[in-house]
Amino acid sequence: MRVLGIDPGLTRCGIGIVEGAVGRPLAMVGVGVILTPSDTALESRLLELDRSINEWVSLFNPDVIAVERVFAQHNVRTVMG
Repeated sequence: MRVLGIDPGLTRCGIGIVEGAVGRPLAMVGVGVILTPSDTALESRLLELDRSINEWVSLFNPDVIAVERVFAQHNVRTVMG
């Protein structure tokens, strides 16, 4: 099974692919960070994230996608960065 994992972030979005099977250790297939400049318009940044994630999906053909839940403890602004 091949899993695409996403650690969401508007400025830095972590992305990685692991592959494994029952009884075998996981293997890292790919890892990266999608960067979008903070001085760029929000819609352009979101489009870049969409384009980049779709590129990873097309390139690695994952069986499932897992996205880390976004949460804020004290400072909601840190979630947006």
